[in-house]
Amino acid sequence: MRHKILLPTDFSENAWHAINYATELYKNEPTDFYILNVFSATGNVLESLMNLEPGSELYETKKWDSENGLAKVLEKLILRGKSDSKHQFKTISMFSNTIDAIKTVVEKKDIEMIVMGTKGETHSRATAFGSTAIYVMEKARNCPVIVVPQKAKLALPIEIVFPTSYRTHYKRRELIYLTDIAKKCNATIVILHVAEASELDENQKENKQLLEEILQGINYKFHELSHNSVITAVNVFVESRGSDMVAFINKKHAFFGSILSSPLVKEISFHLNVPILAMHDLRN
Repeated sequence: MRHKILLPTDFSENAWHAINYATELYKNEPTDFYILNVFSATGNVLESLMNLEPGSELYETKKWDSENGLAKVLEKLILRGKSDSKHQFKTISMFSNTIDAIKTVVEKKDIEMIVMGTKGETHSRATAFGSTAIYVMEKARNCPVIVVPQKAKLALPIEIVFPTSYRTHYKRRELIYLTDIAKKCNATIVILHVAEASELDENQKENKQLLEEILQGINYKFHELSHNSVITAVNVFVESRGSDMVAFINKKHAFFGSILSSPLVKEISFHLNVPILAMHDLRN
């Protein structure tokens, strides 16, 4: 069975880096990569959708820029000399806003994973994640997302950090993307609990045991840290160990959502060199 991976691009260096990371992650596996570029006329997407008519000079110019950019990406993939006979690349140029276009392609092409850069062409050191990456992680709830920083190593992950409070129970199918990556990369999943109290309560103990059952047959280990800030704890842990990926379940109004919506997201630094796998709570 072939993998179907969506690679959104704005033709920035970070987007190109994410494409290379994706091809490395699915190396030697039958995979269809869909390279998507979304175009509009101006920075104001709503204005573009209202005023840009197919057939108009402005529309055709933007469409040509998009299709020409995608052709150049394909050319770079061929010229880099790392062709994988099991990989196929398909390009999609769409006039829309980014999140709607991504949702549409995910549904129509039965995409299993989105891999994208953390920042685009408007790269700014003042923001931790690019606004598009945050928006896709929060809103594209029909598909998991891997966001790849510009400084991420182009290598398969050896250690994946999975922070948890043990406050909610996980379902096997919620974690299947994490366990699949761990299996194919022979990676170890490090379950990181940032302790709020000296001992787990009964509910937390049950959830921890359930997690052990789900991860049976996979390399994993538990770590405890005491810290009053989850963000700082994850940051310090990942940097000190040189971990290769951080994985989250994006639960609405819970752990991951609180990180994304908090101003503190601008202060964390593990995103600078570690890819992040954002999965989704299937109960939402």
